[in-house]
Amino acid sequence: MNDFDYIFIASLNQYSYCAHRCLRMFCAGEFADNEYTIEGTSLHDRVHRMGEINQDETLQIRAIWLKSERYKLIGKSDLIESAEGELYPVEYKRGGKGEWDNDQLQVCAQGLCLEEMTGKTIATGYVYYARSHQRQLVEISEVLRQETIATINAIQFLLQTGKMPPASYSKRCLGCSLYEQCLPQAAQEVLRYQEAS
Repeated sequence: MNDFDYIFIASLNQYSYCAHRCLRMFCAGEFADNEYTIEGTSLHDRVHRMGEINQDETLQIRAIWLKSERYKLIGKSDLIESAEGELYPVEYKRGGKGEWDNDQLQVCAQGLCLEEMTGKTIATGYVYYARSHQRQLVEISEVLRQETIATINAIQFLLQTGKMPPASYSKRCLGCSLYEQCLPQAAQEVLRYQEAS
């Protein structure tokens, strides 16, 4: 990686979920589909085909590219809305609200790009969960901004070094499409054996 390379906004979500998965996807180029990734791809395909529309007093623009020179970020938004002079990103997710903050990091990263592209402060965003058909408000606070920037820096370091983080088994692994490539339980057993030797 050099100074002119960008990281994908989606990589923040993946890194926060699992750094091992993030490196496999965004450095090694590994990816495998499972029922969850297929469902997510189908949702995003539908969302991105809708284009630009006016919904009451809100302008909705779908599937536009966002970019930040400052943070070296790039990615395609699901939806950007403009209402009463305010802009906010809306990220679509196939499931219901999860236990982790990885979706919020992705929304905040989109907000950082929008701020740089428009010169406007982006104070809020949303995650739309398809399973519940509800939006969750994301306050783009200073704390979330700092967490997002720290995650960006960690991903940049990860991609620069290419050093594979150890696989660590947790309940997150059960729905991971890269489980067969990773085999986190086996990796943990190998580490335990090496430490015991």
